[in-house]
Amino acid sequence: MLNKAVLVESLLVFTVVLSVHAVVWDRFSWCAVALAVQAFYVQFKWDRLLQLGGAVFQFRGAANSGLLPASMVIPLLGVVMKERCRAAGIVYFERFGVVVASTGMLLALFLSILAVGITKPVPTNTCIVTGIAGSIIIYTMKHSLTVSEVIEVLEVLLIFVYLSMILLYLLPRCFTPGEALLVLGGVSFVLNQLIKRSLNVIEGRGDPIDFFLLVAVVGVVLLGLFFTVLFIFLDSGTWISSMFFHMMTAVLGLGVIMPWLYRLIQRNPLFWLLQFLFQTQTRLYLLVYWTFLAASACGVVFYQNAKRSSESKKHQASTITRKYFHFIVVATYVPGLIYDRQLLYVAAVLCLAVFIFLEYVRYFRIKPFGQTLRHLLSLFLDERDSGPLILTHIYLLLGMSLPVWLFPRSCAPKGTLPGAGALVPYSGVLAVGVGDTIASVFGSTMGEIKWPGTKKTFEGTMTAIFAQIIAVALILIFDSSVNLNSSYAWILASVSLVSLLEAYTTQIDNLLLPLYLQIMLM
Repeated sequence: MLNKAVLVESLLVFTVVLSVHAVVWDRFSWCAVALAVQAFYVQFKWDRLLQLGGAVFQFRGAANSGLLPASMVIPLLGVVMKERCRAAGIVYFERFGVVVASTGMLLALFLSILAVGITKPVPTNTCIVTGIAGSIIIYTMKHSLTVSEVIEVLEVLLIFVYLSMILLYLLPRCFTPGEALLVLGGVSFVLNQLIKRSLNVIEGRGDPIDFFLLVAVVGVVLLGLFFTVLFIFLDSGTWISSMFFHMMTAVLGLGVIMPWLYRLIQRNPLFWLLQFLFQTQTRLYLLVYWTFLAASACGVVFYQNAKRSSESKKHQASTITRKYFHFIVVATYVPGLIYDRQLLYVAAVLCLAVFIFLEYVRYFRIKPFGQTLRHLLSLFLDERDSGPLILTHIYLLLGMSLPVWLFPRSCAPKGTLPGAGALVPYSGVLAVGVGDTIASVFGSTMGEIKWPGTKKTFEGTMTAIFAQIIAVALILIFDSSVNLNSSYAWILASVSLVSLLEAYTTQIDNLLLPLYLQIMLM
């Protein structure tokens, strides 16, 4: 029997795909439609594999596979990026959008073929649909990509295959198949871009903050892989192992990551970073303000743990308590988006690196703070943290930051896109910071009418839409760079679609919702 929630989620994703297709209407948007149809069919095969325990790896429970919504994110981002850069006349980034779209489609096809291949008996109808969609996509790629672009797409696929086999084996129950596609596909693409740019360094070409993002992401991933393999043979909880961890982190950071970054930006990374952070008085004020908010977030963690009595060790923080962090993140990002987006870009990269490093310390029980972090963060666990890693706070940071990082600055005259596109950097703030937070708070406290097949409420979704519209009005008042050009109906439709998706998806909404809102606004 088909799950009603999955069907509604699929309908919402198809609505987004068809909306993009209606606006773009080219060969790649047709490929996106074909990909969505085959992902819809294959999604139910993945769901059946997860229910029967027949999947190759252990995936996160209490959620469906999420193949359809995850499969469409990277291709649609590439399609809309291509269209925006084509309109701006920037050929290089138009081709980059084509590569992104092609890569996303090939990764999604690979995951679909994997599901079809391990399903017994072989699903004939799904095989036919997947074959037709794959033929359309490969035919389009053959007539659209140059030889070097085809090689680049295949390189990302190869990295994705090996990275998936390693991480899904080492980190069971941390991802659904869709989340694995989104996260590991993104990391694979970043790693390939870093290798490509490192081999073709041209002095003065490229923005240093882009290189900073690439090196930081790849650096922390490689650091985690190195220590994961190492601590298979060593007990990570001893003082000797902990000292070795800190020493090797310093060696890898100063001996590998810093020289790598130096090669890319052609200057000392530490001096460049210090000069960048303290370049203007506005940046100094923002850094002081953000430090205060970070201290406030730590204060919430310590206060909530202090409330946990010895008799209630199994007590968990409520939904409203966890949403305190959403309010703090909104208060962090909005001033950065208004006053200095480049500083926000770099600060978010630094914060991501710190978050992942602290998760390594917690996961490996590195002394002296590993056990303390385990105790402090255990209070805020929910059903999505079923694996060995705690990722929800990292997903929250990614959801807020990805619209800032993925904003096509080179294709945006005067640093902003026309119409609804001007709100693209605010996608994370609107979808997660405002919409998801208000939906959870109002839904859990006053909601009575539940959406069919879910625990989410009608009242929560409606208040989320209303709150996001108010947030858009406030952005118009305080951010003079935003000019919507009467595209209010499209904004309302985009916000409503994403809010409904929040009600029906079982995937990590902190990661998925901002990306879909960004696609619609672009």
